[in-house]
Amino acid sequence: MSQIFIPTSGPDDWQQFLAEPEKQWKTGYSAKSLAYSWEEAIGFPTEIEAAINTSADELHGLKPLIVIPEHKVPLPGGTAASQNDIFVLASNEDALAAVCVEGKVNESFDKLVSEWNPDGSKGRRQRFDYLKELLGLGNGNDLGHIRYQLLHRTASAIIEAQRFHAQLAIMLVHSFSQEHMWYDDFNEFARLFGISPQVGDIQFAGKRSGVDLYLGWVMGNREYLTR
Repeated sequence: MSQIFIPTSGPDDWQQFLAEPEKQWKTGYSAKSLAYSWEEAIGFPTEIEAAINTSADELHGLKPLIVIPEHKVPLPGGTAASQNDIFVLASNEDALAAVCVEGKVNESFDKLVSEWNPDGSKGRRQRFDYLKELLGLGNGNDLGHIRYQLLHRTASAIIEAQRFHAQLAIMLVHSFSQEHMWYDDFNEFARLFGISPQVGDIQFAGKRSGVDLYLGWVMGNREYLTR
């Protein structure tokens, strides 16, 4: 993975980094809605800034330092990385934060863990065990009903927090669905950490692998569904 990043000149520059550029870059889809929302923001999009500043004191005042679209985070147990829609390195007066953003409209969080089948190969078992250990979910938790994507996206935030020596890791769903589609799956995942963030809320999910982990769900502005 290259460590050289070129600044964008506008939302359309994001398309080239998608896994399936022609299929995913459509009006009303999350990739395009996300790109326009973030490119037009000064700092975080307004709804995310509001969630940050009304959640835990530790998050107040966070501002983006760098924003990287379609950021890949390598994981053990195979060659496929976790491709995060957006990675943000942010800071406030007291801390540095690694933020992994998952954009949604109607898309699900991919397969259930039971469907992904951790025992399908030696590599999958290695990856699954690694994710459980990193997230602190190895104490008899039944994860078969959890969406696999939520595990590796959250792990990505912790991994990048460790890499940048950040004290905070945030996995944030930025959903443009006005009906909050797939929120129930997110909430089921959050409950593994003893929390239940509401829409527009970011909650502390405990210290995981030496990092303060937060999970949140924020609803995007509907106007970006028409861009």
